[in-house]
Amino acid sequence: MMTKIPFVKMHGAGNDFVLIDNREPLFPRESESALIARLANRPTGIGCEGVILLENSVKYDFSMRFFNPDGSSAELCGNGSRCVAVFARDLGVVRGDSMVFETGAGVIRAQILVNGEVKLAMPLPKAVRENDLVVGVPHARIRVDDVSKVDVNREGRRIRMSAEYAPAGTNVDFIAIRSVHEIDMRTYERGVEAESFACGTGATAMAALGVLEGSLEFPVRVHTSSGTVLTIDGVLEGKSLTTLTLTGPVERVFSGEWRAK
Repeated sequence: MMTKIPFVKMHGAGNDFVLIDNREPLFPRESESALIARLANRPTGIGCEGVILLENSVKYDFSMRFFNPDGSSAELCGNGSRCVAVFARDLGVVRGDSMVFETGAGVIRAQILVNGEVKLAMPLPKAVRENDLVVGVPHARIRVDDVSKVDVNREGRRIRMSAEYAPAGTNVDFIAIRSVHEIDMRTYERGVEAESFACGTGATAMAALGVLEGSLEFPVRVHTSSGTVLTIDGVLEGKSLTTLTLTGPVERVFSGEWRAK
């Protein structure tokens, strides 16, 4: 039996996603992960770095569930959260440019700005270590002099799979500091299992780590592999962050129907 599933393809800073209105469930739970992996496959499906299901919420405007292209779920995706904010407004799920929605990492507040960029209030970091931080999902920091000279896929995979981060693994961010307000970053993304063009949670984590240790100051402009700049801002009170935001562009690429067998 063939099911036609409407979708919208969007990207945030080159990080591309397939977004689906799942308020009336389109995926059987027992085969959900397998179907999403097929949909996300670039040669035979639509192709993307993540699949986002917009679903109903009892308390908030809507709920977002995020899936990696291998069909596994993740608690949060920063660039995906920015995309789903625009998707929700376009669907008429929310009226106006402000919204609050649920994710696996907690409640996210989003604001669509007049220039079309989306600003998110991000979860405050947890499990802070010297080079590791969790902003919804875990990130490991590797400092380098020049990110263009890093073999991100080889080195990132080695660290992501290492015993230190077993069994769940980690995202790996390679950064070079330009100034107290600017860094270059390339990310090996867990679940994608390759370099991503941009990573919103990674940009947020790397800026937060730098501010907490004193090597960076808000706002921090993060130059990603796609060439897009993500802006991280926040408030540091004493040795703790009290607010943390991620701002960047969102673009709608195309829409269509995927025929799931």
